[in-house]
Amino acid sequence: GRFPLVIFPRRARADVARWLGVRADEIVFASGATAALNIVAQSWTRLLSPGDEILLTELEHHSNIVPWQLAAERAGLVIRGIPATPEGRLDLDALPRLVGPRTRIIAATHVSNVTGAVTDVDALVAAARGVGARVLLDGSQRAPHGPVDVPALGVDFYVLTGHKMHGPSGIGALWARREIL
Repeated sequence: GRFPLVIFPRRARADVARWLGVRADEIVFASGATAALNIVAQSWTRLLSPGDEILLTELEHHSNIVPWQLAAERAGLVIRGIPATPEGRLDLDALPRLVGPRTRIIAATHVSNVTGAVTDVDALVAAARGVGARVLLDGSQRAPHGPVDVPALGVDFYVLTGHKMHGPSGIGALWARREIL
């Protein structure tokens, strides 16, 4: 026989929050990870000044590059990039020369969709905290592989997409610390 489609919209926010180890009132649904990234890029960068810096990585998916490029163009911000090693991992030795007093946010993939490399989140967070910057992780490649302890990561924003977690297309989620939502 046929199985009925059952949707529990009131429980969805709590389910995502439990998966990420966060509070349900810190989850914002969007039409996908790209839309969630755009929400952060378009809103957070409005608080920045011309010349402030956004640090991306060479391992980013297009959806975590273009929103920052548009925001940078609009606000006169500078985008810098963490290079990749020949093995396809982030060159974290470059962090001391890339992260500086004008760095305001580091936006990186949690797991690269290109190489499969897992980002050393601790190194990014330590570098960001050293200059008072925020950290965003695109968890679209990582979140489907099991619960993510987002508070333990120490990041400020975490984005994921629903279709890679057996959800429908056109749904994604953004987590942000309650105090900065």
